[in-house]
Amino acid sequence: MESNRVKFIDLFAGLGGIRLGFENIFKKLGYETQCVMTSEIKPYAVKTLQHNFSHDFLAGDIFDIRNEFIPDFDFLLGGFPCQPFSSGGKRQGFLDTRGTLFFEIERILREKKPYGFILENVEGLVKHDLGNKNHKIGRTLSTILHTLENELGYNVTWKVFDSLEFGLPQSRKRVFIVGTKDDYVNLDGNKPKYATLDSILEKGLKTLNSKFVNLLLSHFEVVDLYGKSIKDKRGGSNNIHSWDIGIKGKVSNDQCQLLNKLFKERRKKQWAAEIGIDWMDGMPLTLEQISTFIDKPKDKLKEMLDDLVLKKYLKFEHPKKLIKEETDNGIKTYRDYDKLKPKGYNIVTGKLSFEINKILDPNDIAPTLVATDVSRLAVPDGNGLRRLTIREGLRLFGYPEWYNIPTKEYNAFDLLGNTVAIPVVEFVALRIADVMSNSNSYFTSNETPVCAS
Repeated sequence: MESNRVKFIDLFAGLGGIRLGFENIFKKLGYETQCVMTSEIKPYAVKTLQHNFSHDFLAGDIFDIRNEFIPDFDFLLGGFPCQPFSSGGKRQGFLDTRGTLFFEIERILREKKPYGFILENVEGLVKHDLGNKNHKIGRTLSTILHTLENELGYNVTWKVFDSLEFGLPQSRKRVFIVGTKDDYVNLDGNKPKYATLDSILEKGLKTLNSKFVNLLLSHFEVVDLYGKSIKDKRGGSNNIHSWDIGIKGKVSNDQCQLLNKLFKERRKKQWAAEIGIDWMDGMPLTLEQISTFIDKPKDKLKEMLDDLVLKKYLKFEHPKKLIKEETDNGIKTYRDYDKLKPKGYNIVTGKLSFEINKILDPNDIAPTLVATDVSRLAVPDGNGLRRLTIREGLRLFGYPEWYNIPTKEYNAFDLLGNTVAIPVVEFVALRIADVMSNSNSYFTSNETPVCAS
């Protein structure tokens, strides 16, 4: 290994975000960096990695890479998927990591003994498999920390970071676990800075022209749609309901007021007691019950309700009773229709299967980007609405403008939905570099890394 060169491997690489942030910092500090091995299994991720980076060794499934094929390196980088650990292992009960993807990290660290590592995972890892509600961390993270510290001898630190505090207009919380052979890495001290969505949005792009979008814009000005969700669920003033724009058919003002009132009333516990069922969040109410809070003649009220059933804004159904059954695995609890109780009118709830279910507010932040939902997000552009672009998606994570994803849009957002925030990685890498620069063991007197062979 040449003087002042830092070698690393990138596991579960995805878009290579951890690599990118790591290299950005070490290059700024005057180090040469060399990725001696990359492991990734998704074909469109591999294609993207090949497009944006040079590779000494681009490998596939980490399970198939034997230790002797892995070059020596200084740092292991890995955004590994979270998997539950065995509770019946032969070594230390739940401290057995075999059969999990973390075990592949463990066996490489054990064999290659690099100077340090950066591991990243979803925030849920912190309390995954929580043994007691008062515990700070769950058994899964405890297993990981025990393995890294007690078995492999690293000084380990971990912290949950929110990309929102790093100048990115997206709240994305991820846990970073870092360790070195020399000292603990201080992950505190980031000075929060914030940005809004308009800082990353492109302007003047082609907007959507469809029956649904045109219907939406016929009822609302674009600015009035900022931050709105379109669904027949809770959400208060931030929700646009299907009946507000007549998605399933024209609704009169009286019917709209009826639906809005019923939407709230059906959640009140008094009706469960009157019906004789265990309370649930959203119960069908009879014509008699509805007439107590809607001032209309009953024949007119029934006509309005039946019309809304016909248009599928409402359903006419029995209330549901709570059923508990003993099974071999314990008590099974579920709800089923109580056909002995009278039918009532209930809202047809749920997210609507239309092309948009949320319009982002340019003056606010984006929600956590999830691949399955991103296709139904819309952003304002001029007097219209359009989908979020891949470039905007990359900017939400702090990727540079030269970075490109040469795949289908759906695959691109799948990769983005699992990537890291580059500025967060840069902060973590800088803190690791602080420890390394004060190291008595990492560099020899001629500044050549000790792990060089």
